Amino acid sequence: MDKKAKKRIEVLRKKISQSQVLLAAAKQQPDDPDEPARIEADIARAEEEIAKLKES
Repeated sequence: MDKKAKKRIEVLRKKISQSQVLLAAAKQQPDDPDEPARIEADIARAEEEIAKLKES
């Protein structure tokens, strides 16, 4: 794994962490019923990208 991939994984992990905080807030305050699903999809995409980067 090169430096670029490691940096990308680090950025994605930060994004996942921030998204989890947003998800918790969105679940507590359901202003937009579609928002939790959208945030969960973002988290899943980031986790998939991390898995792909680790494979290569």
